[in-house]
Amino acid sequence: MKALVIVDYTYDFVADDGKLTCGVPGQSIEKRITTITKHFIEQKDFVVFAVDLHEEEDSYHPESSLFPSHNIRGTKGREQYGKLGELADSLTAQEKINIYWMDKTRYSAFAGTNLDLKLRERNITELHLVGVCSDICVLHTAIDAYNKGYNIVIHEDAVQSFNSEGHQWALGHFTNVLGAKVIKDSQFTSIF
Repeated sequence: MKALVIVDYTYDFVADDGKLTCGVPGQSIEKRITTITKHFIEQKDFVVFAVDLHEEEDSYHPESSLFPSHNIRGTKGREQYGKLGELADSLTAQEKINIYWMDKTRYSAFAGTNLDLKLRERNITELHLVGVCSDICVLHTAIDAYNKGYNIVIHEDAVQSFNSEGHQWALGHFTNVLGAKVIKDSQFTSIF
C-alpha cells in the first residue's frame, strides 16, 4: 500500500509574498504536485497534507532564531498554495475519506505527530513525498520514514527549495543514503 505526503506546499513557503518563500522554484512545481495529488485521490490512495504550524511570537520554538515567523496559526500563510489549494477546497465528502490533514511543528512530518500510526493502520509501506523544502522538511520527513522502515519515493519534479545547492544535495542524499527512488514525470505512470 502507498500514500502521498504533501509537505508544506503552503502560501508562506511558495507565494511571492510568503513569509519564508521558495518563490519561483517552489511555484515551478505547482502543476506537478497538483497532478500527482489528483492521481492519488483518483486511485483512492491515502493522501496526507502535512502543514507546518507555528504560534505567533513563540520564542521557545527552535526555528525562531533561524527563520522569520511563518505559517502562523489562523493566517493565510498556512493555506495550500495555488492550484493545490483549489483542489483541496473542491474535494467531495467521498474523496475526503482518504485525506488526512495534519499539523506539524518540526521539520519532519513524523516528529511529535501520529503520522506513523495513521500509515500503519492502513498497512502503508511506501511513501511518496512532494513539497518544500527538499533539503529541510521533505528531507527530515524522508529520514524519519527511512528510520521507520518505509520505502520512499521522491518525485524530483515535485520537490523544491529556496537553496538550489541544498536541493541538489538532498536529491543525491535521498538516493545514496536513504535508498529512495527519485523519479521524474516520465517514470511516474510506469510505477503504478
